[in-house]
Amino acid sequence: MATADIQIKEANVFKRIGKGFVNFFTKSVPTFFTKTLPGAFVKLGSGIAQGCKNLVARFRNGSLGTKISHLVFGFGNLYHGQIIKGLIYLALQVGIILFMVLCPTVVGPNNVEVPMGWKALANLGLKGAEPDLANFDWDTGAAKVTDNSQLYLLFGLVTIAVLAIYVLLWNSSIKSSVIADTAVKEGKKPTSLLDDLKALLDGRFHILMLTPTCLAALAFTILPTIFMICMAFTDYNTIDMSAEARTLFHWTGFENVGNMFSGKSALGEEISARFFPVLGWTLIWAVFATFTCYFGGIIVALLINKKGLKFKKVYRTFFILTIAVPQFISLLAVRNLLSGAGPINSMLMSMFGLEKPISFLGLESSGNDPVLAKVMIIVVNLWLGVPYTMLMTSGILMNIPADLYEAARVDGTSPLKMFFKITLPYIVFVTTPYLISSFIGNINSFNTIFLLTGGGPSVGAYKAGETDLLVTWLYKLTIDSGEYNTGAVIGIMTFIITSIITLVTYRNSKAYKEEDTFQ
Repeated sequence: MATADIQIKEANVFKRIGKGFVNFFTKSVPTFFTKTLPGAFVKLGSGIAQGCKNLVARFRNGSLGTKISHLVFGFGNLYHGQIIKGLIYLALQVGIILFMVLCPTVVGPNNVEVPMGWKALANLGLKGAEPDLANFDWDTGAAKVTDNSQLYLLFGLVTIAVLAIYVLLWNSSIKSSVIADTAVKEGKKPTSLLDDLKALLDGRFHILMLTPTCLAALAFTILPTIFMICMAFTDYNTIDMSAEARTLFHWTGFENVGNMFSGKSALGEEISARFFPVLGWTLIWAVFATFTCYFGGIIVALLINKKGLKFKKVYRTFFILTIAVPQFISLLAVRNLLSGAGPINSMLMSMFGLEKPISFLGLESSGNDPVLAKVMIIVVNLWLGVPYTMLMTSGILMNIPADLYEAARVDGTSPLKMFFKITLPYIVFVTTPYLISSFIGNINSFNTIFLLTGGGPSVGAYKAGETDLLVTWLYKLTIDSGEYNTGAVIGIMTFIITSIITLVTYRNSKAYKEEDTFQ
């Protein structure tokens, strides 16, 4: 077999990676904003337009039951004799309409009554009244809170979700009627409820199993995320708000976003002075943490899987132990080992006569070196990340076709060249999705930073230390300081950065474009 038949590119893999980074910022990112993103909106518009055409066609060509189903859910099913299915659709429609019209109330904290239905949509304006003496509570000595903006926003979003479900049910009712129309035209009997239930347990079993997960994701992931995004456009923070007014906040538009880049925070400090340094360190950390663990794991896997090496299982076991031990235990142990009063500093001081301990992680009150702290974080992270890549790479090495190496040996290729021409390209090709997910995970690596350094050493500027990532800074702003609006903006920025990197990188990778081949 000739070398050309191996289908391996001659370019050095490291040069390809470096070129990939350059292309990412000079080609892929601009293309994403100039072509991919606008193209997605064009497709979305085309899809909506096509959906409207299909809706008109269904109404025009449908039976009388289908036409009335556009106003009365389930009428098409009743029209075709599907009584139980039609009554279910009708009951759901009536229930949602009553929910919107009757506006049931929910009693929140301080006995604040929050209406649902159309009133919840009206309350999305967040125009609650401030507490005043007209509602003075003589028992507690404070003005009673009669409105709650948090609940107004939350239940307003819940009501919007209910309306979205109403639209889905409306489309499902019409679709069900159209299917019954088609069956009648073909001389078949429309399916009964029992037939549909059997289909859910057979051909449509995936829908039955995925529906609870989708509903749970809507309730516990999508709605809280939208709630957090909305917070970014309000003045909600607990720094300059009285205890009574903390339940009342208002829309501020893009003021918080502007402050993040060029303005001041609620404390009057220039938050933009810390945003860009924290963002820069977050990206630097993600790059180093990802690629040091990635290539470190590859090297360890090659060493352990080398032919003739004894006690392979023992070596693998030692590395796997770092996975078996909970991560926070390992991090706290390393923190204690590297602290000023830890055993490592004690040993160095006794052996080399140091006057004061070395501040490896910037935990001491003085003499902290932020560069050393950042380097030590990356080094400690190797202990946590290398075993995962080692295990994955070990499995990949066992599946590389042996004839590739045999053909290379026949052509006189050296072992080092075979590594760069066969082994490494194959590993990179297979593990590209893992590499992307690992990079995104490191951007949001809360545990490593928070448990090792707590974001320190401190620079005394807007709560963000030298080693703080965006995610740890967000934690400090919200949990420690109560600046929920600013924290929400940082959360949005983090999401935008990670989503763009993920989409652009994955769509331009060979693992996505040529998932069935290896070249």
